[in-house]
Amino acid sequence: MANVDLLHAGYANDRVGSSIVLVRDGDAVIVTDPGMVARRSLILDPLAGLGIAPEAVTHIFLSHHHPDHTVNIALFPNAEVVDFWARYRDDLWLDHDGDGYALAPHAHLWLTPGHTSEDASLIVEADDGVYAMTHLWWHTDRTPELDPFASDQAALERGRARVLAAADVVVPGHGAPFRVRG
Repeated sequence: MANVDLLHAGYANDRVGSSIVLVRDGDAVIVTDPGMVARRSLILDPLAGLGIAPEAVTHIFLSHHHPDHTVNIALFPNAEVVDFWARYRDDLWLDHDGDGYALAPHAHLWLTPGHTSEDASLIVEADDGVYAMTHLWWHTDRTPELDPFASDQAALERGRARVLAAADVVVPGHGAPFRVRG
């Protein structure tokens, strides 16, 4: 199975920082949404504490393309970047299978539009439960109920229902994880 570690609990108030997660699944070392943080050490120090060098990261997963979720991609020079519709390595733009695409044996991309029309979530079957890294929610308390920037609130609601039916733990876009069950 896989392991999931929170590297940085995001926030969105007078400042903004994304929730950043490390997923280890077999040979895959995945960092999700390496976006804005007060200083890069807030990403790199927890990684080092887990014994992971930036060069060892194999994949970057992006829930969407807002700068607060993407600005630190270059910290990981060997990583393939995966978003809602493709994979990117060096100067290659590579297709993937879309909804259900497997980044690793226990880590799958789900298309979950709503916050933007290009949103995706990473669903990970970990040793201690099913995790969803997603921007379907912003904060740990599941607020805001109505996303003020949603491109499609109805699609967002469908994505929320899908994720809640599968996940034990949700890591929202800008907050600490919240438990759905278990």
